[in-house]
Amino acid sequence: MQTTLADFIKDTEAGREADAILRTCVHCGFCTATCPTYQLLGDELDGPRGRIYLIKQMLEGQPVTEKTRLHLDRCLTCRACETTCPSGVAYGRLVDLGRYIVEQKVPRTGVDKAARWLLREFVPRPRLFGAAMKMGRLARPLLPKVLADKVPLAAPAGRWPEARHARKMLSLAGCAQPAMAPAINAATARVLDAVGISLVQLGGTGCCGAVRHHLNDHAGGKDDARRNIDTWWPMIEAGEIEAIVMTASGCGVQVKDYGHFLASDPAYAAKAARVSELTRDIAEVLADELDALAACLPTPPESPTPLAFHSPCTLQHGLKVKGKVEAIMAVAGYAPTPVKDSHLCCGSAGTYSLLQPTLSKTLRDNKLTALQAGGAACIASANIGCITHLQTGTDTPVQHWVELVDARLLR
Repeated sequence: MQTTLADFIKDTEAGREADAILRTCVHCGFCTATCPTYQLLGDELDGPRGRIYLIKQMLEGQPVTEKTRLHLDRCLTCRACETTCPSGVAYGRLVDLGRYIVEQKVPRTGVDKAARWLLREFVPRPRLFGAAMKMGRLARPLLPKVLADKVPLAAPAGRWPEARHARKMLSLAGCAQPAMAPAINAATARVLDAVGISLVQLGGTGCCGAVRHHLNDHAGGKDDARRNIDTWWPMIEAGEIEAIVMTASGCGVQVKDYGHFLASDPAYAAKAARVSELTRDIAEVLADELDALAACLPTPPESPTPLAFHSPCTLQHGLKVKGKVEAIMAVAGYAPTPVKDSHLCCGSAGTYSLLQPTLSKTLRDNKLTALQAGGAACIASANIGCITHLQTGTDTPVQHWVELVDARLLR
């Protein structure tokens, strides 16, 4: 796709990246077949190809309107289009840039502006978010269902094993997950401990930066990245850890991109690249330890327990991790059931469920129909946002898959 960038962007680093991405697009349209919003709305401008044209026009200096912003806002950034694209178009990076620029050209006002500011400033602060979640749980019986659904009851975290093994890995505390589901990282620590790996969670880490970045505060997202890097770096530099483990696939995608986000920062470029290199989803780690894991679990029964597994978009399209969770669950005695259109988003997508509630709810209901068609009594996923979002639409328990593995450990 030929482009002629406008003066405001053409000689910038962002402009050069956007131009390179646009030139890889051949306008084939394969992406529309796997785009959740195009399937729901049937509008070319609500699919990747149409959005690419809107961004191209904007970068070439053509007028930008609230309609442009609306179509970009409706994108889930699920990146299913990237998995489908035969040309390797880095759509996720392009749409992030497009949203950032359109926000400068068509500033938000009123409730829309206030809601996004609140999410940017509130969610990434673990202490503030955690305090609000505690208050919400106390008031939960009095809240309207739409609000009560956003305040899940949290299972106790349980024991975190001491760091007793020579093999050590770091974890990210995160922002929402410690308050909403503290058992996930603790369960991960117990499973890794069982296979001879100590998981270390340092107090200085927090939000990965995804919330701010995807709400167009790119500078704030980079500050989050620098804080996490600074906290991890002494152990990395000393060669004390072999990986940084992600238990939320959404955070994994963001941390994997630290090297890209901070490539032009001379003080952090090399460190960020090393952090990206070390970052692995917990499924990748345990898939390499299957024999050791099997020795810590009962022999799989002849009739495994049916399990509906929802692979988050960030896991299958962002991190390109496919089939590993299913292999681990088979060792743990579960049989994943077939899920129709498993490539489609559940509608969570970070803050999307709050900012685009109608589309998000439709996608959630469609996903739950597909997940429950196999008759499984439990749904598993790999990202706190997906887990919480799916649970708002069903009485079937929704958990992180690592919690289910932890529950099966021989103790």
